[in-house]
Amino acid sequence: MELDVWLLLGAAVVIAAIASVRVAHRSGLPSLLIFLGLGLLLGESGPGGIVFDNPDLAQQIGLSALALILAEGGLTTNWSHVKRAVPAALTLATVGVAVSIMVVALAVLVLLGMEWRTALLLGGVLASTDAAAVFSVLRRLPLPPRLAGILEAESGFNDAPAIIVVVLLSSAQLPMPTFGDFLLEAGMELVIGAAAGLLIGPLGAYALRRVALPASGLYPIAVLALTIVAYGGAALLHGSGFLAVYICALILGNARLPHRSATRGFAEGLAWLAQIGLFVMLGLLASPASMSSAIVPGLVAGLVLLLVARPASVVISTLLLRLARIDRLSWREQAFLSWAGLRGAVPIVLATIPWGTEVPGAETVFNEVFVIVIVFTLLQGPTLPYVARVLRVSAPDETRDLEVESAPLEELNADLLQVRVPQSSLLHGVEIFELRLPSGAAVTLIVRDGQSFVPADSTRLRVDDQLLVVTTAACRDAVEKRLRAVSRRGKLASWFGEQGAS
Repeated sequence: MELDVWLLLGAAVVIAAIASVRVAHRSGLPSLLIFLGLGLLLGESGPGGIVFDNPDLAQQIGLSALALILAEGGLTTNWSHVKRAVPAALTLATVGVAVSIMVVALAVLVLLGMEWRTALLLGGVLASTDAAAVFSVLRRLPLPPRLAGILEAESGFNDAPAIIVVVLLSSAQLPMPTFGDFLLEAGMELVIGAAAGLLIGPLGAYALRRVALPASGLYPIAVLALTIVAYGGAALLHGSGFLAVYICALILGNARLPHRSATRGFAEGLAWLAQIGLFVMLGLLASPASMSSAIVPGLVAGLVLLLVARPASVVISTLLLRLARIDRLSWREQAFLSWAGLRGAVPIVLATIPWGTEVPGAETVFNEVFVIVIVFTLLQGPTLPYVARVLRVSAPDETRDLEVESAPLEELNADLLQVRVPQSSLLHGVEIFELRLPSGAAVTLIVRDGQSFVPADSTRLRVDDQLLVVTTAACRDAVEKRLRAVSRRGKLASWFGEQGAS
């Protein structure tokens, strides 16, 4: 009977959380705050009265959920958008993290009188931006591809260095690690994690392209399983599992795999479930009664992070990129990146690591981080669209990428592509003959307003049309490239295709 009650309660929480997403989307509030609120209501200080005070279990569940969230982030990241942003993102995820840790630690050491290890722990816990929060903002805030790519890639990369620092500092029985220890340990873990992701990602993509699974629903499961293999393999080799899972997912998400759209949809749904479970659990773990003493220190540390540490990490990282002649960021882009460094589940989960190892003052750090996440998410999240407009870095007219779903037709050595014409796509108004697809491909069916029909050469495409394109396996990549080119450049690309064909 108890299992039935827990299943009912769990399903009710998930349904309530899903319904709240719509409210959060309309109000501009990050949904994590509502999920945390549900956890607080269910917890010991709320009407639910559920007692949950196991930081070790919370840490294990939290790290597992973060792995799934990072996998979804990698699978849904468009490499063509982020490849130019990778140098900037890696600099922010390494140098930027180090700068942020030191600035926060020095500030709380002076202003709050914290002990050195505790001050560095607080800086390390707060150093990483949150992938779930950043990805949710990017879905509703139109930004130029490079700027969005920096935020995306940074949030995927910077978890690994922050976790390494927090784990090293959480070994309370060991002496304070030196700067050399940090560099050596972090370097080894990052190299091993990157190697695991770079090995398993391409091997998994190669295998999935050549193995015809009996059911389409097995492809998303296989892809997610491969990302977890990368995570677990790297962790067993004492590497960074988070870097491994993100790199592996990034490779798989941009490989030409069967049923890519279904895989991304499955991963997105699983990531939402992980976020709901994670934030509700963290709300259960928190004790509002013990947080009153953490409000002032939390606000001080949060203001230092927002107004000093994050801007300093962005400015120093940008300066290094400019000196190396790798990339240049305008002051407007730097200001937006400084304000858009959202914190969410990652800092709260990281705060459970020293608490679980009974580092002195760790529970206080957890309470302060909880206050920081709630207050500054309320401050930053809803204001990001306004800040983007004021700084003139938003891109409301940015063309959405064309989604192409494929299903292999093994016996015919062909592929069936399903293409949806998105809003703002320049495919709108293009006639079928103007597409100038390769000779091995043809648009065989259009679904429009729920009705399907076989198009003529003179049929004009419209927004929200779904196209079924049959293509030989040999020219599939050329067909996708052609459709994306027309989607971004419209009839001009069609004209050039016609000239090339002639």
